[in-house]
This record gives sequence, structure tokens and C-alpha cells, in this order.
Amino acid sequence: MTQIIVLPHEELCPKGALFDAEKGISICDALLHNDIELEHACEKSCACTTCHIIVREGKNSLEEATELEEDMLDKAWGLEANSRLSCQAIVGDSDLVIEIPKYTINMAKEGGKK
Repeated sequence: MTQIIVLPHEELCPKGALFDAEKGISICDALLHNDIELEHACEKSCACTTCHIIVREGKNSLEEATELEEDMLDKAWGLEANSRLSCQAIVGDSDLVIEIPKYTINMAKEGGKK
């Protein structure tokens, strides 16, 4: 099992999270299975950027992003060198530390909860 640490996110997990994930599943699925309701508007088909995450530690254990993922990431809000689409990033052998950006490109979420 791989350990995933999620840094605190104001809406989705204010205190952060720590859990084990099975090798071979997407980071998005691992988050959803652990009650972190990460957006995934395209139903994990690599057609949007709402599941954008930043891999703070452990990126080398992930397979490289495909050209399609890279093209989609170019549209992500707050893109960084360690950005990935969590629906495409598959959990490997090394532990991961991830950050969920405050905003997504989805305009409905950018205003936050009121």
C-alpha cells in the first residue's frame, strides 16, 4: 500500500488527510474512496482539468503524463511543474504528498461556498 498525504484544503479537507491507497488506482479514485470529494467533471476521461492536483512529493513514482494530459493541464488554473490530472496519475510504489489547488477552471467553483 502507498501512503497519500493530502495537504489541507479549505473546502475539501480542512485538516488535510492521510490514508493508504492501492497501487494501480488513480489518485482521483483514491481521494474519492477516502471521502475527499474532488471534482471530476468529465468523469475521469481526461477531458477537463477539474481534478488538477499538485504532487509535492513522490512525483517520480508516477508514470509520465501523456501528451493528452499535458495538453489539458495547459488549461488548468494555477499550473505548476508538478501538476497532474489526478484521474490520469496512477498510484505507484512511493508515498505521495499532494495539494489540491484552491480553485479549478470550473467557474461555478471559483466563487467558493457561500
